[in-house]
Amino acid sequence: MRNPSVSDDVWQSLSPAEKKKQLYRNQKQLLGTFLERGAITRAQYEKSLGDLTRKMGVAPEESEKAI
Repeated sequence: MRNPSVSDDVWQSLSPAEKKKQLYRNQKQLLGTFLERGAITRAQYEKSLGDLTRKMGVAPEESEKAI
């Protein structure tokens, strides 16, 4: 799966764990954009972020760093 936020060469050089972290960052950023623009409420943002973090197996401390 290609990630549009990094070049093809860089994406290909990433390990599976690094790709997972980058995908998590992108999804978290997208949720933040939805919140900023009023497309979702703070409660929806927090629930979705929690679900994303749990489903992707990201540790809580990693979640805070991945902005």
